[in-house]
Amino acid sequence: MTSDPTPPVNEVRLAGKVSGEPTERELPSGDLLVQFRLVVPRPQRKKGPDAGSRASVDTIDIACWTARTRASAVRFTDGLQVEVRGALRRRFFATGAGRASRYEVEAVRVRRR
Repeated sequence: MTSDPTPPVNEVRLAGKVSGEPTERELPSGDLLVQFRLVVPRPQRKKGPDAGSRASVDTIDIACWTARTRASAVRFTDGLQVEVRGALRRRFFATGAGRASRYEVEAVRVRRR
């Protein structure tokens, strides 16, 4: 068995503008959660047939589970420039049509820029 020289990494660092107002809710488990959306501009794309997506921004869901990140995020306002550090997570949940999933960034640090 050979060892992998590159250990697994799940680290996300984002900087952008808050879109809308953060939402705060208590889950049936009693856990508290603050969520918001972050709009992050994409780098300018190249022109031509290999240009890829025409989108100029990415809108990313952010989840704040710790007391520290919740306390900061709940005060964010629409359009505020912020920085987020965390990890990409896939969350599963039940819907009327069955099971569904979504990706979000679980924040370990959020701050104004």
